[in-house]
Amino acid sequence: MKVNFKQYGFYLFRWQLSTPILWVVLYAMASVNNLISTIVANLIGGLLFFWVDRFIFTSQILKAQWEVQDNVLCCDCDQLTRGYRLVKTQNYDRTAAPPKFRCEKCSQRKTEELRKNGVVI
Repeated sequence: MKVNFKQYGFYLFRWQLSTPILWVVLYAMASVNNLISTIVANLIGGLLFFWVDRFIFTSQILKAQWEVQDNVLCCDCDQLTRGYRLVKTQNYDRTAAPPKFRCEKCSQRKTEELRKNGVVI
């Protein structure tokens, strides 16, 4: 599994932001049962951070769009395999171009080539 470190970093930062919110609610509700205080704190956190998480995991700004298909011919080495195609990222858009799928090895090589040419992936 490949990790989008930009998304992962934002998610970890967001996770740390939940700590002060939980603390404030638990502190404010110190006289109430701990279970109820925790439930209320988590509900407030869920109401706030649902929208932040949604942005992190659906934003086109934070991630590249890949298309993956099984049983395709690699356009570079003609191997019948699972194919990968970078469709769109911050400064790269091939949504209107005819699809060219590559095997994992050729896709990694092409990705490095694009990075060297300034494409943000």
